[in-house]
Amino acid sequence: MTWSAFGDASRELATLVAESRYQPGIILGIARGGLLPGAAMAYALDVKNLFMMSIEFYTGVDERLDFPVMLPPLLDAVDIAGSRVLVVDDVADTGGTLKLVKDFCAEHVADVRCAVLYEKPRSLVKCEYVWKRTGQWVNFPWSSQAPVVTHLPSSSLV
Repeated sequence: MTWSAFGDASRELATLVAESRYQPGIILGIARGGLLPGAAMAYALDVKNLFMMSIEFYTGVDERLDFPVMLPPLLDAVDIAGSRVLVVDDVADTGGTLKLVKDFCAEHVADVRCAVLYEKPRSLVKCEYVWKRTGQWVNFPWSSQAPVVTHLPSSSLV
C-alpha cells in the first residue's frame, strides 16, 4: 500500500462509517498500526476525541506473541465511559488484538464498533467496517522500511 492509497482507503473506510449513520464520540486507534488510520478516520468523520491503546502482539513479519498484551499507559475507563467508540486498526489478522480491545471497551462504553483497512478470513473478530478483505500479508507505508535507528538493549544503556 502506498501513502496515496492509504489516503484513499481511509477516506473510503470513513465513508462506510458515515453511510451507516454511526456517530462515534471517540476514535480509539490501536498502536502502532492503527494510529495513522485512526487519525485519518478522526479527521474524515470530524471526531475530535482521538485516543490510543498500545497493544503488543506482533514481533516481526508474521511473528507474534502467544496472546496480545496491553502496554502502559492504560486507557482510563472513566475517560470513555458511556461513549460510542470506534476502534481503528490497520489490519484484523488473527483478531486477537481487536478482541482484547473490544472486550475492554464493552465493559465501559455504550457502543463499540471496529473499522480496519484490511480483514483476513481467519480473524476472530469480524469488523463492522472493512475497506478490503485479503488472506495476504499487507505492507503498509509506515512499516515497510526498517527503522532508521537500532535500539541497544536496556542493560547496555548508562
